[in-house]
Amino acid sequence: MNAQFDQIATRILEGGPDSGATEAEALAVLRADDAELLSVVAAASRLRRAHFGNTVKVNYLVNLKSGLCPENCNYCSQALGSQAPILKYSWLSKDETLKQAGAGLAGGATRVCMVSSGRGPSDRDIDKVTEMTEALKDEYPDVEVCACLGLLKDGQAERLKAAGVDAYNHNINTAESNHDNIVQTHTYDDRVDTIGKAKTAGLSPCSGLIAGLGESDEQLVEALFALKALDADSIPVNFLMPFDGTPFENTWELSPSRCLKILTMARFVCPDKEVRIAGGRELHLRSLQALALQVANSIFLGDYLTSEGQDAKADIEMIRDNGFVILGAEDAFETDEAHDPAIRHRGAGTEVPANA
Repeated sequence: MNAQFDQIATRILEGGPDSGATEAEALAVLRADDAELLSVVAAASRLRRAHFGNTVKVNYLVNLKSGLCPENCNYCSQALGSQAPILKYSWLSKDETLKQAGAGLAGGATRVCMVSSGRGPSDRDIDKVTEMTEALKDEYPDVEVCACLGLLKDGQAERLKAAGVDAYNHNINTAESNHDNIVQTHTYDDRVDTIGKAKTAGLSPCSGLIAGLGESDEQLVEALFALKALDADSIPVNFLMPFDGTPFENTWELSPSRCLKILTMARFVCPDKEVRIAGGRELHLRSLQALALQVANSIFLGDYLTSEGQDAKADIEMIRDNGFVILGAEDAFETDEAHDPAIRHRGAGTEVPANA
C-alpha cells in the first residue's frame, strides 16, 4: 500500500469526526497515478468501513414530473431548450407514485427519492408531495423518504418535515467558480439557500455534484469542500451523461479510473458522510462499479430520472458478491443461488460464430 495515502487515512481516523483530508491531499488523491489506484482505494476503504462497516444503502428514484422545466441547466435532459427525446409528463397520481415506490422497495431499496422537475414547488405541489409521503409511510412505515423538488420557499421545508419527509436533496452540482458556466437561470447562492432551509427545518441535507462538466481538478476539490462546509449528510456523486440534444452532448471527459478517484477523494474529504454512487455509474465506472463500493456506501437501484440504469437484480448481486449487505436488510441474501455452468454450443467445432 502506498504509505502516503495510508498515513492520511490513519491521521483522519485518529482525528475524530471533524477530520478529513486537506485540499492538497485531496488533489493528490485525484491526481494519483493509475498504478497507485488500488493503494488509494484500500486506504479510503479503511475510512468507509470504520464508519459504515460492510453496509450499502440502497436508494430508489421516482420521477414525479418529467421534463417541462423552465431552468436552463446545460447538463440536464429535462432543461429548457433540451431536445433530448425523454419521457415528458406532469405529476404522477398518488396511486401511481405508491406503485412505483413499491417496486423499488420490493427490489431492495430502503430509501425512496421523490423528484420533480421545475424551478421549485408551488404550495399545491407541496400538498401533493405531503399526501404522497403520508400514504407511502402508512404502507411502508420503515421507509425513508427524500424529496427533491427544486428551490424551496419559506415554510415549505417545514411542511415536508411535518408530513414525514426525512431528507431533502438539492445538489450544488459543481464548484461555485464553475456554476455560471453550466446554468444561468438561478445562482449558486440560490442552491445553498435551499440546502439551508432544509437543514433549518430538520430535514437531512442531501447535496452532491456532477463530474465531467468541464471543471478542473481544483474545482472538483472546491465543490467537495463546499459540501463538507454545508455539512451534507449524504453526497451523491453523479457522472455526466451527455444526452443528445443538450449543450453537453458528445462531452466525454471521464474514464473509469478517474471516476473511482473522484469517489475516493470524496471519502477522504468527508470520511463519515454517506457517499452515493449516483447517475452515470454504469456508463462511466463500468467494470469498476464493484470496486467503487469499497469507498462509497450508497447507490441508486435501477433506473434514473430520464435514463435507464443497470438491472436491479444485477445491482443486488454486485452488492452481495462483493461481501456487502444492504443497510436495513442485513440478514437477506445469505444463501447463494446455484448457477449451473453453461455448456458451449458455439465457436470451435460448430457452425455458430464464437463468443468473441
